[in-house]
Amino acid sequence: MNQKKMNTIPMVDVQAWHRPIQAQLEKKALEVLRSGRFIMGKEVELFEQEVAHYLGARYAISCANGTDALVLALHAAGIGPGDEVLTTGFTFFSTAEAIIQVGATPVLVDIDSETFNIDPLELERSITSRCKAVLVVHLFGLPAALREIQAVCDRHGLILLEDCAQSFGAGYQSRKTGNFGLLGTFSFFPSKNLGGFGDGGLVITSELKVAETVRMLRNHGSAYQYHHECPGYNSRLDEIQAALLRVKLEHIEVFNAQRQQVAQWYREFLDDSEVLFPHGQQEHIYHQFTVVLPTGRDMVRKRLAGEGIASAIYYPLPLNKQRALAGKDGEHELPVCEQLSEHCLSLPIYPGMTRSQTKTVASTLIKVMH
Repeated sequence: MNQKKMNTIPMVDVQAWHRPIQAQLEKKALEVLRSGRFIMGKEVELFEQEVAHYLGARYAISCANGTDALVLALHAAGIGPGDEVLTTGFTFFSTAEAIIQVGATPVLVDIDSETFNIDPLELERSITSRCKAVLVVHLFGLPAALREIQAVCDRHGLILLEDCAQSFGAGYQSRKTGNFGLLGTFSFFPSKNLGGFGDGGLVITSELKVAETVRMLRNHGSAYQYHHECPGYNSRLDEIQAALLRVKLEHIEVFNAQRQQVAQWYREFLDDSEVLFPHGQQEHIYHQFTVVLPTGRDMVRKRLAGEGIASAIYYPLPLNKQRALAGKDGEHELPVCEQLSEHCLSLPIYPGMTRSQTKTVASTLIKVMH
């Protein structure tokens, strides 16, 4: 077998990403192993303090994963049965799933064709008398149009919540995403901008009572040991994950700058091609570099794989086409979401990716399109 035809450029190269900090990570992991404390110890406490400071939030409450973070935030915001929550139709399923988990109904909204984020005009058109909140997603690392979305929420008395699973460290008008809504949620899935070594999640807020509610809910509804105020969840961040995330948090600005550099290289190499790609918004921290192909997306992806280059489709089905949402929402058409799902392709991007690798991906993409 020709070794050059193997996946020589993966979507994410964790070894390249972690190589500069590998010794720090191993030292910190060993410290936790030797401590004998693995749940809700000092590493979790310190991580919550440090991540709150970095994000500019008053309170940060860690949890087991990004989906739990969404559920906890919705629950703490008072969302429940009979409520509707407006959200984008183009995102990972967990955004809508969390709304359903608290008994509410997702109302799916079409997206802007240039940003891939929820369209504020479509958002306002989708409001019903049962809508209680907007759950905005900052897709692929680009903040949504928060000023316009907040204005819609203010006009209609809606709660704004932010799904920042893909936008850790992204800024909007000098503030980090997650600080504009009542609550912001994050995921530390390994491929995320601040990726852990397993699952992990976070909720931030600047409201004390809301923070106390989230903190109680993540620990079986308990504010004090063996005293339970309400049914909650078992959703705590492991001590070793917190410790390793503390190491990576020290370097997050460098990592995000490297992603932005790779994106700049892609823009340079793809500038004269038929490929449509995100232009250089300053706030974009490129969890994904997603392009739009004029035609033949699936064929192009297969040809890229044959040349040893990974790619991914985020997302092959918009939420309104997901079987799990049939009868809940998804009955109406979302034309921009549906068109994007047929033409989008995400290319490799990660800290440590080189200019040469980026050029190889771009030139191969152009070649296999014809």
